[in-house]
Amino acid sequence: MNVLNGFFTDTTFYKKLFKLGLPITLQAFLVSLVGVSDAFMLGGIDQNAMAAVSLATQIQFLQSMVVFAITYAVSILGAQYWGKNDKESISKIFRIGLRSIGSTSLFVALLCTFCPEMLMRIFAEEGPMVKIGAEYLRIAGFSYLLTGVSQCYLTILKITNKADLSAIIGGSAVILNIILNYIFIYGHFGFPAMGAKGAALATLIARIIELLAGILSSFQKGAIKAQWKRLFEKYPALSKDFQKCVLPLLGGVIFWGVGFSSYTAVLGHLGEDAAAANAAAAVLRDLLCCLTDGMAGATIIIVGNELGAGKLELGKLYGCRFAILSAIVGVITMGAVLLLAPVVINNMKLTAEASELLRGMFYILSFYMIGRCINTVVINGVFGAGGDTLFDMYSLAVCMWGLAVPLAFLGAFVFHWPILLVYGCTCIDEVGKLPWVFNHFRRFIWVKDLTRNNVDN
Repeated sequence: MNVLNGFFTDTTFYKKLFKLGLPITLQAFLVSLVGVSDAFMLGGIDQNAMAAVSLATQIQFLQSMVVFAITYAVSILGAQYWGKNDKESISKIFRIGLRSIGSTSLFVALLCTFCPEMLMRIFAEEGPMVKIGAEYLRIAGFSYLLTGVSQCYLTILKITNKADLSAIIGGSAVILNIILNYIFIYGHFGFPAMGAKGAALATLIARIIELLAGILSSFQKGAIKAQWKRLFEKYPALSKDFQKCVLPLLGGVIFWGVGFSSYTAVLGHLGEDAAAANAAAAVLRDLLCCLTDGMAGATIIIVGNELGAGKLELGKLYGCRFAILSAIVGVITMGAVLLLAPVVINNMKLTAEASELLRGMFYILSFYMIGRCINTVVINGVFGAGGDTLFDMYSLAVCMWGLAVPLAFLGAFVFHWPILLVYGCTCIDEVGKLPWVFNHFRRFIWVKDLTRNNVDN
């Protein structure tokens, strides 16, 4: 198979990529703008407020990892059954996803409401950041109850050729969030200036609107419906397939989410300047990762459709093309980090020491982005399309928990390395697992049709 044959001329492939990739990328970009909005608006008021909210949202970040795993499993199976034109099975998968997400979201919401100070002390020493972060969580925690359910609705839209509608709903909620941020944080149009609490209230209102819009979208003609009265019906075969996909994903996202939060906690305990610089670096990182996330989202649907339809060789070819494109995007994002770094530094209200740390972090981040882009598209997109979800968990166990996390903790608290060296340790995992990813990719274990001919009645 000549991967480069038709690489630049296959209009069918690129039409599919742009039809799915652009809306998903736009949606991810707009979602990340909430973090940018929080950082810039709060950073313009107080460094501690910006850093506190950044640390507080790590709780939502951990929940989002679980939501990601569940909606990801819905995408894997849903995309293949859509390729097979089996809408009834997709509806059943939808209900399995809603059951799983609902219980997780409720647990996180209760923790944020009743134990916010305890949660904040995981990421910061006792002080103003704990107090501000706890105030934020008491309000924003209610939104976490809604986010998972709305994301499940938006995932169904994406895999059923309605990625544009999903982007409109998700994007509109984000724009509303940013507008309300401006009103509530600074105090406009008769509202008092609420600071961090205003950012939390804006998030809650936006999530309510997003969920309502997602539910309304399911009433369209031909749309996949949740059918809530059938929510607790059992589908043994599909549930088994779902568990086979989601359990390794949950293991992977727990490894990754807790590991990533550990990085934040380590830098948070190295002082306010380190915490603020890391928060600012994360804003640009997450913004640039949107392009990769959009491509990964398109990959799982496009490759999954072909595999579910029984077109294994075409699915294999598309997977190879996405792998090449991920490397190209990685180089582009590397350049973007270096280009945008001065803009971020010059527009953040940081101390001189925090600004200098941020400058160094951006140089490190530029190399990290190459590995992050390739790994996201290949592991989450290509491997995931064929249900190969175990690799992610194994690679994270070795590269993140066997290498990056221990080095960061030892460097920070035992050897007392410079802050930038500790930050470099937190970025080493994405680069370190690249050879492993390439070796696994060329074995083509991920080329699988996961659909069943006789699904649960």
